[in-house]
Amino acid sequence: MIRVLLVDDDPLVRSALRLMLGGQQEIEVVGEAVDGQDALDRAAELSPDVVLMDIRMPRMDGLEATRALLARGGGTAPRVVVLTTFDADEYVVEALAAGADGFLLKDTPPAEIVAAVRKVVDGDPMLSPSVTRTLISRLRDGSGDGAGDGAGDDAAARAAAAAREAAARLSTLTEREMDVALAVGRGLSNAEVAGELYLSVPTVKTHVSRVFDKLGVTNRVQVAICVHDAGLD
Repeated sequence: MIRVLLVDDDPLVRSALRLMLGGQQEIEVVGEAVDGQDALDRAAELSPDVVLMDIRMPRMDGLEATRALLARGGGTAPRVVVLTTFDADEYVVEALAAGADGFLLKDTPPAEIVAAVRKVVDGDPMLSPSVTRTLISRLRDGSGDGAGDGAGDDAAARAAAAAREAAARLSTLTEREMDVALAVGRGLSNAEVAGELYLSVPTVKTHVSRVFDKLGVTNRVQVAICVHDAGLD
């Protein structure tokens, strides 16, 4: 069974998600939390496999809670999926960079939410290639935020430093692991990577796991960011 924890300060949202997921085979809603702090407490108690996490909540928001959950590490951290209204809440990109496994819009069709829960447990990406590119662009593009030349110089310096760091991290990969990382950076699923590189899906999963370990990341979006920073996307 895939154990799911629902985190949202709106009881109607939690009820809808429970109704949506509760009748699915291999999915069990093991609990609910009303804010980020409650989520940390409930996750420690219930050990969920997946946390569906709202962002804007009282006491502790979903971004801080996501960071805290994933910081526990040790193989016990759940997969975190952010549930938000993307156009209104830019914090979602920070959550993904911090290690969340993806995001869903709150108006996502029920069947897609169910499929997403299963995908993240299997280690597959939740984001389409176009959405991945949009997220990476929003995360890394600070060109419009500066007020003058000084701000632009700072942004350029940060980009150069990020490029050097990303290149150094990617240099630890074998040739085949690099191929897999580049494919993941384009938003391909394990099955799509397997088809493109003429590998079996289990072999791809092994390579993806090694890429995660060597790059020090926890999800595919972070791999894509690393590839992007190195100028290889």
